[in-house]
Amino acid sequence: MNIETLQSLFLQRFGGEGVLYTSPGRINLIGEHTDYNGGFVFPGAIDKGIYACIALNGTDRVRAYSADYDEFCEFGLREEDKPAEAWARYIFGVCREIQKRGYAVQGFDTCFYGDVPLGAGMSSSAALESTFAFALNDLLALGIDKFELARIGQSTEHNYCGVKCGIMDQFASLFGKAGHLMRLNCATMEYEYFPFNPKGYKVVLLDTVVKHELASSAYNKRRESCENACRHIAARHPEVQYLSDADMAMLEEVRDEISDEDFLRAEYVIGEKQRVLDVCEALERGDYETVGEKMYGTHHGMSKLYEVSCEELDFLNDVAKECGVTGSRVMGGGFGGCTINLVKEELYDTFIATAKELFTARFHHSPKIYDVIISDGSRKI
Repeated sequence: MNIETLQSLFLQRFGGEGVLYTSPGRINLIGEHTDYNGGFVFPGAIDKGIYACIALNGTDRVRAYSADYDEFCEFGLREEDKPAEAWARYIFGVCREIQKRGYAVQGFDTCFYGDVPLGAGMSSSAALESTFAFALNDLLALGIDKFELARIGQSTEHNYCGVKCGIMDQFASLFGKAGHLMRLNCATMEYEYFPFNPKGYKVVLLDTVVKHELASSAYNKRRESCENACRHIAARHPEVQYLSDADMAMLEEVRDEISDEDFLRAEYVIGEKQRVLDVCEALERGDYETVGEKMYGTHHGMSKLYEVSCEELDFLNDVAKECGVTGSRVMGGGFGGCTINLVKEELYDTFIATAKELFTARFHHSPKIYDVIISDGSRKI
């Protein structure tokens, strides 16, 4: 599929021309599960995304065709019109969240497709939300700022898709800038662009092609653990609003008041906040060895403290270490999906060949390989 085919598809289905919009998926170099804890994240938009052809249709109905699923769905714009199809709920949720903020939404026709690998931890869902939030804002001249568009996508996840996610994925999709990563303070929404052109290195994702069942329920459970630890700390330290405001000494004070599980989750989050800041400093001085060391630290924390890794991800992380890869870690929510790897160019071919061979021998299927280019955020094409 390409955008020319998408336009033809739109013409066949709806008998007219639409406007083209796209939003990217994202990687996150470091700073995982910190966004909903008020910490720092360090994402970048990538050269894979969602592409939509959209036209207002003069009714109060949305007619949507997903080229990837080859499914059509039509729905209204009232709460009781929520569609049964999971993919359509993202579009419906964006419409409803815009309406809840006091803006009028009109019916529209759309065909869309994506080349963000599904289930690989690159936030295809945020790319979908951002595409439609950005497009409706543009087509209807609503004048909503990009941060609010990101919140609209986040609220869609919370209220229509059952995932209590943070703001990072939607932020990265909307604010992406080619050749730059973004450090976002999720408590204050302050952000800064950092040039990211690691000469002599490649960023590559190794996709386990597994998604262990758990996703939203386990994700929400970890969020509850963090909130519980934060509540106990805040009772002694009122200045602590988010878990990322706390330090290890404060967490130790409440060790006997919270479960071992909650303690481990909080220990990971507090450590991860510092790793993000360390990586930003290392990048400014071109110190990729430190960047890589911190990535391995994050993997260890996600595997042993936050417990969101899995056998396949840990295996790929071990292979990366053995092959001399500078940095490697699980990326995204966990329980499957990808490792993100910072690899010296001269080691790249050997690493990929070794990882494929060993992984296939162990798990009886090959990992998928995605080279990453850091790209621009949501836009009209």
